[in-house]
Amino acid sequence: MPVDRRPPAIFLMGPTASGKTALACALSERFPLGLVSVDSALVYRGLDIGTAKPDAATLARYPHELIDIRDPSQPYSAADFSVDAQAAMERVRAAGKVPLLVGGTGLYFRALQRGLSSLPEADAEIRAQLGAEAAVMGWDAMHRRLAERDPAAAARIKPNDAQRIQRALEVIALTGQALSTQQRGGRGQSFPWRVLKLALLPVDRGPLHARIAGRFEAMLRDGLLDEVRGLRERGDLRQDLPAIRAVGYRQAWEHLDGLYDASDLRDKGVFATRQLAKRQITWLRSELDARVFDPELPGLLDRSTDALDLFLGRPAPRS
Repeated sequence: MPVDRRPPAIFLMGPTASGKTALACALSERFPLGLVSVDSALVYRGLDIGTAKPDAATLARYPHELIDIRDPSQPYSAADFSVDAQAAMERVRAAGKVPLLVGGTGLYFRALQRGLSSLPEADAEIRAQLGAEAAVMGWDAMHRRLAERDPAAAARIKPNDAQRIQRALEVIALTGQALSTQQRGGRGQSFPWRVLKLALLPVDRGPLHARIAGRFEAMLRDGLLDEVRGLRERGDLRQDLPAIRAVGYRQAWEHLDGLYDASDLRDKGVFATRQLAKRQITWLRSELDARVFDPELPGLLDRSTDALDLFLGRPAPRS
């Protein structure tokens, strides 16, 4: 059997509030690792409280690549991440360390390892036309149109997700092909890293849900609304930007618009975060080549260390 001579990399994946960051930092104490964030919200500067961004002390001790690299006014895509992550991994390797990519954005992990299909660039004229039609018909009707032309995409996209409905219809208009068909494409060559995937998947979601609720309540106490007020006061941010649509920020923005009261904000924020965790868990279950660990069981660090020992072929010093 041929020896795989590709350099090693580690993917540490899990739903929000599952303890990924703490485990990554602990593993960094035992192995020569360089951490790379895989999170679609942590890329944005100024989104600190609502993203549970590691604090300054943590980042000073355990530096993470790809945190605070974009202004919230600038959308960031999976394609952007793939380019940036590959460059970050090479920097880690050049420093004599092994890249450990940690986060919960499944699309980013998939884009990096498997590539993305070559979809057309946005077309302002077609987008304007679709937006005008939606203003008359409503996005529910646009979603029904998508269901007729691309049932697979419509099944994945919610009827109220205007941005994704518009993009799917735009791709059809530009190419004559369904978005779902084109997304089956991917990387033309093999991924140049040998990857160990670690997935944190709780068997009992009760403790995870409790942490989600407690963490969102702590965010509110720590000033999430003030953070969002500051973003609103900039004047150049809109609710449809990816940064503002992030879980927690969207709900806080709507609350400040007067759509619901403080009690509803708490409930809606917790519910949205639980739904995010559910989607992340569903995606993780499709990663059949991942080593799965229940983060609620004792000994997570030692079990993860054993997996890295075997993968890297060298024992880590135990504390």
